[in-house]
Amino acid sequence: MLRRLISVGGFTLMSRVTGFARDALLAWTLGAGVLSDAFFVAFLFPNYFRAIFGEGTINPAFLPRYAALHAKGETEKAARFASDVFSWQMAAQIALLVLAMVFMPQIVRLMAPGFADNPQQFAMTVNLARVTFPYLILTLVAVQLSAMLNAIDRFWAGAAWSNLLNLSMIATLLLWQWFPNAAYAAAWGVLAGGVTQLVFILWAGAKEGLWLRLSWPRWTPEIKAFFAAFGAVTLGAASTVIAPLLDTILASYLVTGSRTALYYADRINQLPLGVLGIALGTVLLPAMSARLAKGDRAGSDAAQNRAAAMCLLLTLPFMFAFVLIPDTIMRAVFAHGAFDADAASLASLALAAYGVGLPAMALVRIVASTFYARHDTVTPMRATLIAFVVNIALKFVLVWHFQMGVAGLALGTALGAWINVIILTWLGRSRALLAVEALFVRALPPALLAALVAGAGAWVGARLGETVMPGAYADEAGLLLALLCAGLGYGLTVLLLRSRLPLGRLSQ
Repeated sequence: MLRRLISVGGFTLMSRVTGFARDALLAWTLGAGVLSDAFFVAFLFPNYFRAIFGEGTINPAFLPRYAALHAKGETEKAARFASDVFSWQMAAQIALLVLAMVFMPQIVRLMAPGFADNPQQFAMTVNLARVTFPYLILTLVAVQLSAMLNAIDRFWAGAAWSNLLNLSMIATLLLWQWFPNAAYAAAWGVLAGGVTQLVFILWAGAKEGLWLRLSWPRWTPEIKAFFAAFGAVTLGAASTVIAPLLDTILASYLVTGSRTALYYADRINQLPLGVLGIALGTVLLPAMSARLAKGDRAGSDAAQNRAAAMCLLLTLPFMFAFVLIPDTIMRAVFAHGAFDADAASLASLALAAYGVGLPAMALVRIVASTFYARHDTVTPMRATLIAFVVNIALKFVLVWHFQMGVAGLALGTALGAWINVIILTWLGRSRALLAVEALFVRALPPALLAALVAGAGAWVGARLGETVMPGAYADEAGLLLALLCAGLGYGLTVLLLRSRLPLGRLSQ
């Protein structure tokens, strides 16, 4: 598992690096105002629907069934099943694309009602959304092929293809003078990224003999079982989409730049979440599905406990850093060009709040694999819906009653993630499906200690940076020293306590 995690995490880290370059360029060219708010709302449309039809639903509903067929040697049946799912998906996506293009003004009015007070911003958002929305149908092909590659232990391509979106957007942003403004350049970069991603993943799948063949959609027993699972997962995924949609609606009534602040804070939060947490979930689900298909319950439990222990070991340090030095991080990374210190300060409040829920956002995929690997998509859906209701209630209380602004929106998301993990863990334990083994319990104290040392190192390093290099580059120096101090302290702690951690040969 560690080798696969390094493969997925390495390419995902590359994606986050190119993503940071993209976001830094976005901040430089768009700033935090009308252009940026219009683009980020338009960019959310394909991302929202991708959350419903993409990895969050295809992986739980499709991947375990496809992986189980492969594990049992039924490769031809697996290929037919994949093509049938693809044909149904394309039929739905074409209909959705046509509807979205026709009714985009109404969709924008629903998602960002505050924009209606500014006709120019509203019209721009509609136009940008019509450019970005076709990205959805392109990327969903890549999502399904990535799931098929993951099922046969070929993880690198699924982790690598997201880089192409970032590189495409960087290219168009560098040429923004050729577009009406920088927001249009970013939007066309999204569409170009979808095209390049599709070409890449088709090539990667062909190398492994994997194809998706389009035909008239067929109704088979396998498709019936898939849609039953897909429906349950979609309900859960829809709730996770409505929550950030509510963020967009509420943020449109807050100070200008609030939606932008949430975006950049989430981008920082997604760095460890994508590189470490989601990578672990990506590797774990096909492994558990294949082992359970062969009757290896002990191997499945052991893999899950190792993944959970690694998840906390790798995400807790970032949680402490985001809570302790969010201002230094946001100013050093984004406070350049049109993105000023006030915008960075607003985003830092959201980052600290998101950080509280970072370990839970990673753990939820690992705990949910208990059910997905057994083809149970209903239980995670119910847990997600309960957490969603609490999440929504918390947002209104934190934003309107406690006047926390963007921090309240982010904190509601963070607390909702912890509630989801708690519910899933309780259900898994009560049904004797989730085993908490000695490996996981033994790893908790050293993981927490290493995270505390890393957090303290980050805080000390940030303060040293302000002292060593006061002035224009104090934040950059502070972030660099924070990384050095945190990394050194964390590394030494892990090294000293490695025998209690699930590090494979590295623990010897």
